[in-house]
Amino acid sequence: MKTLTVNIVTPDGPVYDSQVDMIIAKTASGEIGILPGHIPTVAPLVIGAVKLKKDGKSEYVAVNGGFVEVRPEKVSILTQSAEVASNIDVARAKESMKRAEQRLQGKADATDFNRAELSLKRAMNRINVYEGNI
Repeated sequence: MKTLTVNIVTPDGPVYDSQVDMIIAKTASGEIGILPGHIPTVAPLVIGAVKLKKDGKSEYVAVNGGFVEVRPEKVSILTQSAEVASNIDVARAKESMKRAEQRLQGKADATDFNRAELSLKRAMNRINVYEGNI
């Protein structure tokens, strides 16, 4: 069976680099499923999980937005931050979620509210990916 090379890269360096059978990612216009030979595409990603299917098993990576570039035999994901499910510090993610919820309940201007809302989405994404609640 044909496979795709997948690279997930952040400003801090590569997070994931492997051959997979299929990728499912959340883009701004909905989910995209990518198989070997997919038409070349570039799409913006939203905060969510990237599902990587390999040998009948699935791996998940939490990404915080970015872009996916699809070529027939290679997929590159450029994102501000990403974590493989097994590397997520769930205690830190839960603390971040708690802080974001407290900021959302307090009185804040629109900028602080938006930042807290994004922080909450990122934390919830990391927790969901870690716990497999995708």
